[in-house]
Amino acid sequence: MPAKIRLQRKGKKGRPFFHIVIADGRAPRDGKLIEKIGTYDPMTNPATIELDFERAMHWVTVGAQPTDTAKAILSYKGVLYKEHLLRGVKKGALTEDKVEILFKEWLAEKEAKIEAKAKGLVDTTREDLKKRLAAEAEVNEARKAEFAKQRADAQAALEAAAAAKAAEAAAAEAAAAPVEEAASKEAPAEEAKEETAE
Repeated sequence: MPAKIRLQRKGKKGRPFFHIVIADGRAPRDGKLIEKIGTYDPMTNPATIELDFERAMHWVTVGAQPTDTAKAILSYKGVLYKEHLLRGVKKGALTEDKVEILFKEWLAEKEAKIEAKAKGLVDTTREDLKKRLAAEAEVNEARKAEFAKQRADAQAALEAAAAAKAAEAAAAEAAAAPVEEAASKEAPAEEAKEETAE
């Protein structure tokens, strides 16, 4: 059975990370491998792919069969495209110089697309952050206004209670004043009685 280009799972639960490996077609997914040719991290956006291009080209040209995901990765990195162009050289349709020119053009276009995607993601993230900050500022302003209103209501209630207490105290003083006056009128009369008794 020919060699297979496949992914070998590494990483933690919920955080997958893969090695791109060459393995015997009968070997289990995480079993014995022939050679490791790269890594694939799907958790980043865009996905991070490190690939030994020359070794991948070698294995594809000697007939190693990639799995579906490995095929997508090889296509993304241009291995399958270059292998296609090299078949054109074998048939005499292209020259090696033309292959290099075509591949460099394709690679530059691919890198521009990847860079544009990454930049777009950064811009989108910035916009989302600005929107979230603006929404949070609005919520904070609403809370401040509500707090100021509650504070003003509490202050008004305190002032009303203080005014009511002051009025109550004034009323109590006014009620106590005639009693004191009557008591003060009676006191000199009693003193006079005491003096006369002596």
